[in-house]
This record gives sequence, C-alpha cells and structure tokens, in this order.
Amino acid sequence: MKVKVTILALLLSMRVATAGEGMWIPMLLEQLNEPEMVSMGMRITAEDIYSVNNSSLKDAILLFGGGCTAEIISEQGLILTNHHCGYGRIQQHSSLENDYLTEGFWAMNKSQELPNPGLSVTLLVRMEDVTSKVLDKVSSDMTEKERSDLIQNNIKRIEEDVVKGTNYAARIRPFYYGNQYFVFVTQTFKDVRLVGAPPSNIGKFGGDTDNWMWPRHTGDFSLFRIYVDKNNQPADYSPDNVPYRPKKHIPISLKGVEKGDFTFVFGYPGRTQEYLPSFAIEMITAHENPAAIRLREKRLEIFDSYMSQNDLVRIQYSAKHAGVANFWKKMIGENRGISRLNAIEKKQILEEGFVKWAQSDQQRNVKYGNLIGEFSKTYQQLIPYNVSETYIIEGGLGVEAFTFARRFNKLIEMSKNKSTSPEELSKVVSQIEGGISAYFKNYHMPIDKQVFETLMEDWYNHDQASMPSIFVQEIGKYKDFGKWSDYIYSNSSLIDSVAVRNLLVNYKAKNYKKIANDPIYILASAVYNQYIESILPFTEIINTKLDSLQRIYMTGLMEYQTDRRFYPDANSTLRITYGKIDDFAPRDAVKYNYFTTLEGIMEKEDPDIYDYVVDPRLRHLYQTKDYGQYSATDGTMHVAFIASNHTTGGNSGSPVLNADGHLIGVNFDRNWEGTMSDLMYDPDQCRNISLDIRYCLFIIDKFAGAKHLIDEMTIVK
Repeated sequence: MKVKVTILALLLSMRVATAGEGMWIPMLLEQLNEPEMVSMGMRITAEDIYSVNNSSLKDAILLFGGGCTAEIISEQGLILTNHHCGYGRIQQHSSLENDYLTEGFWAMNKSQELPNPGLSVTLLVRMEDVTSKVLDKVSSDMTEKERSDLIQNNIKRIEEDVVKGTNYAARIRPFYYGNQYFVFVTQTFKDVRLVGAPPSNIGKFGGDTDNWMWPRHTGDFSLFRIYVDKNNQPADYSPDNVPYRPKKHIPISLKGVEKGDFTFVFGYPGRTQEYLPSFAIEMITAHENPAAIRLREKRLEIFDSYMSQNDLVRIQYSAKHAGVANFWKKMIGENRGISRLNAIEKKQILEEGFVKWAQSDQQRNVKYGNLIGEFSKTYQQLIPYNVSETYIIEGGLGVEAFTFARRFNKLIEMSKNKSTSPEELSKVVSQIEGGISAYFKNYHMPIDKQVFETLMEDWYNHDQASMPSIFVQEIGKYKDFGKWSDYIYSNSSLIDSVAVRNLLVNYKAKNYKKIANDPIYILASAVYNQYIESILPFTEIINTKLDSLQRIYMTGLMEYQTDRRFYPDANSTLRITYGKIDDFAPRDAVKYNYFTTLEGIMEKEDPDIYDYVVDPRLRHLYQTKDYGQYSATDGTMHVAFIASNHTTGGNSGSPVLNADGHLIGVNFDRNWEGTMSDLMYDPDQCRNISLDIRYCLFIIDKFAGAKHLIDEMTIVK
C-alpha cells in the first residue's frame, strides 16, 4: 500500500491558532498564513516575502556560519547579525595589542575590513516540496531500515538532479517527522569580512547575568560584508574580490514600534520539538538537563575564577565561556517553564484523549492504539543511555585536551597501515600543524587541568557505570583526583604547542606510538570508544524506533486534532514567525514594559563588574542627549523591545520586520520565562527579545563615527 501524504490538505482545513506561535514555511505563506498576517496589520504580500520569479525579502536573508541568521542591509553586500554570532570571529582577531572585544572594531573604509577564513554565509535560491519523489515506492509493509535506505537513495538522486549544471547546492530536509520533504537550493559565499563591532560593554552588556532575561539593554550586533568575484559570483578569499551586489537588501525604518504593532521574524530557527510525548519531556527535564546544568556550572565557575584575574585569559576564554553559559542558563529556564506550565501533565491529558479516540475505531486502533504504550516502554529504555551520553558529552568532552587529542586519530590509524605512503602521512601532518596555533592561542592549561579534575570527579560520583574502565582503574590507583590530574598533565605532550610541534617534526610512521601512548590521548580515546561501543549502538536502535513512532504519532495527532493548526518543527531551514509587540507579566505583581531605554543602561552601570561597565563615550552621548535622528518621539533612546514572535536558537541575528517589510530590529534572545518554547509554547509568557535598530544605528553613527556605513543603507523615516 502506498504511503499517502495529506499534511497540506490538513493544514489548509485547520482553523487559525493563537497568533505568535508557529514557524512557518515561506513558500506556503500565501495558502496558509497571508490572510491572518494581513488581519494582524501586515501591508505587504506573501509574494513580497518569498518569490521565485521576482526579488523578495528571502533574497536578503542569510544562514550565517553554522547556526545564526544575518540580513543584507545595503546594495554593497553589507550584512547585519548579532554581536554574539560574530563573537568568535571578533575574538579571533583580538589580542592584547588589538583587543577588539574590549575596544570594538570599525573599518573606516573597505581596505580595513578583516577576512575570516572558514566563515561562510548561505542564501536560499528556492525551495520545493518533493515529498512524492522522496517517498516514491515507499510502502507500509517495509521495515524501518528498508524504508530509510530507500528514502536516502531517493534523496541523493533528487539532490543531484536539482542542481545539475549549476554552482548551487541542494539539501532535502524532512518535515513533520518524515511525513513531508522539501528540497532547499542554496548558494554559499566564502569571502565574508568583519566590518564593525561595538565594544563588549555594549555588544555584550549585562553578560551572562542578563542573558535570557528581560528587561535587556544589550547592543547585540556586528557587521560583516560579502565579497565575490568580478562576475558577482561566490569565490574564495582574494584581495581582488569586490563587494556583493544582492538582488535585495532590506530598508531600515526609523519609525520605531508601539504596543500592538505587527512584526515578523525571518530566519533560520535551529530546533524545536513541539510534538514530543510526555515521556520525552520528562526525560529531558528530569534526567538530561539536571546533569548538564551541574557540569556546565562547574566549568563556568572555573572559567570565571581565571578570567577575572588575567586579561589575556579573559580574551582566550570569552567565546568559550559564552558558549557554555548560553545553553546552561537556557536549560535552567526551560525546566522552570515546563514545571510552571505543567507541560508533562498537559501532554499526558492529550495522550489519554488520543488513546480513547484511537481505540474507539477499529482501523484507528490498529494504527494508533498501542502508540502511547510503546512510547512509554521505549523511553524507559532510552533514559539510562541518554544520561550516560550526557556525562560523556558534558563531562568527558568538556575537557579541551580530549577534543584536541582526537585530531591525531587519523594520523595514528594511517601510521599503523603499512600501505600508507609518506606523502599521505605528510598531508595529514600538515593539516594538524595548520590548526596548532589557532588552538593554543585560546588554550590555558591550568584551566583545562582543573576542569579535568572537577568533571572527572563529578562523573565518577554520579554515573560511574558509564565511565571508561581505564578511568575507574586510574581513579582507584591514585585515590585522589588532584594527584591523578597532576600526573596526566605533567606527562602529556598534548597540552603545549612546542611539545606538539616536536612530535610532528620529521614525522615517520613509527613515531605514532609517542602520541598513542600519551596519557591524554589514551583517556580521550577511551571516552570516544565508550560512546561508540557502549552508547551509540543502543541509542541508534532505540532512536530508530522512536523516529518511527513519532512519525506515526504525528499523522495520528493531525487526524485527532482536526481543529488545531500544525506547523513543522524548526530544523535549521528558513522560516517565518509573526506576532505583535507586547509586554508580559512573569509573576504576581510584576509586569514588564515592551521596550527598554539607554537610561536603563545607566541605572545598571557598575564600574567594578566587567559586564556592567559603561563606556565614557556612551555616557557622554546620554548626558548630552546627542541621539541624532535615532531617538524616539519622546526624545529617549530605545535599546531593545519584545514581541510575541516564536523564535529559538538559530534565530539569533534574524531581522525583525514591520508591517511594510522594513527592518525595525535584530532578534537576539528570548525571555527566560519563555525558554521552554522549544518544547511547548505559552502565548502569555513567550517573548522574543530584539535590538531596536535605532540603537544599532546610533552606535554606528554617533558612538563609532562610522556614518559611511549608514550612508550605504536605505533609511525610511
């Protein structure tokens, strides 16, 4: 029997859900969303947002790096994203002599713009529903492996056919857990240069204390530019490259926002899981998150203790600290939000109703009657492996030296193979040598040694069963985690750049034993092998079953809840989400306004806390009220605002647009009370936090004196 895909028909028949929730497919806006968006105040059309035949807003939206969004804001390829999205690149260009993290960076002409090897941005050319092609010859009597193999073969063939004869790339992604498939045809640009970034006391104002919080006063933006060859085509970095001439760049509005205004966000949300059963939510919040939170908190405490004492270490570990802290705080907020919403209980009530509905009809009972029971049994099997995986990732791989040591794995394996030629070995050695300087530039051994000692003790005390046997043996031998770490870090050659280079000088195949016998390499290999041999084989089997159950459950839910409008979970593909400017009340007797101002920065100022230092130039502009054309109608300088747009990780840097499709802000966060929106959306509490574009322009113009960048933009007053 052929698999029938009826999702689009179901969507078309469903009533409008609560405005704000949902991450919608751009090419389907006209059929599914345009009437609602217009009723909420939108004055442009779905064709203005996404079009294949004409330039549209989609031609100005970029996947930035591997996990953020950016937008093109000038006809010279100038792009805007978050400061925290560009943070790693700013940090890489920083040194004690040129501390761009602390001082900021502004290219006053194009010759000063800084190249970023390895950074790319990707533009969507078009997307297409290819469900029928992907599911061609798929039948209900296939095993999961047969089904998966056929689908993967179909996908490979379709992707190749779609881009044949072009310089584009194609990727097919599943939607609704494999019930629907879209192909995304893209163009990638590899010469992306840093143009401007405010100092961290603006771009990261409030630091980790304010992260995920509202009210917010962070000037979270950075500027880059796309360069191409003389034919306006993507090219590797070359001094001969020229600024990109885009099909579309986004006009910028100085009109500001008012409560109730329509807004929409256009970007690349990473991952949501709105349709998981209660058992999955319980596993995440009761088992996975608590262990990860605790392990990350211990790493952060160690980072903080060293960063506060040494400026070089602060520069070295600023991006690492931000990366660890971001998800740490998100998980805390997510757990609290799930508890406050009684999300597990709500899911259980839904599941009870689903079972009764399924069992009330013989055909439905065959398809769906046992689903919830199978979910329960399968998640119980997964939990212990999930916990062990968390300790391996957050504990074992939280040690920097372990992840560095794995760079030598290929070299060792090739050295053991007698058929490997000296030329092949030399190539691998050169690849390793090419990354040594960058790695050790941002490595501080005392931090890593203390992290090793602390995380190993926690892992041993909480989930010893998942530890590699060699770890347990050595802990028993030394009987003290401090003595164990002393031995490991005193006898390893992988924690010092000079020692590493010496291992590779005139490298011969027989030299591999020096690396293979290094105590850091031995332990790192044990961690990876533990995952590959003791965790992965079992989680793959269990997750394959869960994928099948979830796909069937998704279809069943859509048949059961005929009055619910279902949107696909985020999966790092281009989406639209829309809502309104709105305040919120997080708890009893507390209500937050929908915007913040520069006055709030001055209220938070604390010269003794790095995250709350206010630059004297910014203070002077505040005192003189020298805001230029960027102030609000009441004369204040607005900094950030909130709205009910449904966002997640990956939406960082996304443009926030008004009813006319003009840029009014840059999305950079969610409120802490709404971080559970990846699992369950709450319209009363979920708010996306955005930088007011007027504050961004004010910093570029009045603070940095880079008005030449403003002159590139299309400003709507």
